[in-house]
Amino acid sequence: MNGLETQIRENVERVLETIPSGVLLVAAVKGRSLEEIRAVVSAGVTHLGCNYVQQAEDCAASVEGDVTWHLIGHLQRNKARRAASLFDIVETVDSPRLARALDAAAERAGRRLPVLIEVNSGREATKAGVLPEDVDALADLLAQLPHLALRGLMTLGPMGDPEAARACFRETRKRFLALRGQGARLPEMDTLSMGMSDSYAAAIDEGATEVRLGRAIFAPQAAEGFEPP
Repeated sequence: MNGLETQIRENVERVLETIPSGVLLVAAVKGRSLEEIRAVVSAGVTHLGCNYVQQAEDCAASVEGDVTWHLIGHLQRNKARRAASLFDIVETVDSPRLARALDAAAERAGRRLPVLIEVNSGREATKAGVLPEDVDALADLLAQLPHLALRGLMTLGPMGDPEAARACFRETRKRFLALRGQGARLPEMDTLSMGMSDSYAAAIDEGATEVRLGRAIFAPQAAEGFEPP
């Protein structure tokens, strides 16, 4: 085992000590090398989150193991067909047009694609996602699209201040629970994807079932006295 593999394995072990059972760890691999991605899979993290379709296309054939690929970055409609064939779940559905494009692409791929609605719970102009009050309308549409399976909600929250993100996480969970309460219409709602390296502890406190971590897993300083948030 080389130095990089050791560092990443130690980081993963530290992070897993802070995450309750039942909360899924997704490694956010944006900007990471193939060597780093292989190392995190070797360390036992088999859910990988890509921001870009191209990165997953470049890496998928070279990463061994039973890997689940998550799209966690913004998806352009003209890449829906590639995404529907490649990813196991798309976490960033944020418009009716994208939802319909993914449904058509999933039909062509002969599959039913799990998706999450991305919620801009912080109402930030620079971020994608539907506003909280628009979640229900998009969920209504997704419930009618036969080749998509709505599994839950995803949000980012403000960067840099975990406590400021709490209100966003709480708002997103409120919307998630309201949708999940509609059991017969939305029977597969089981995923609340919230929290990154600087905010995942707050996200778990607020009900996250999945966290997406990059720096806490990959950064060298994480192995040198990493303190969970």
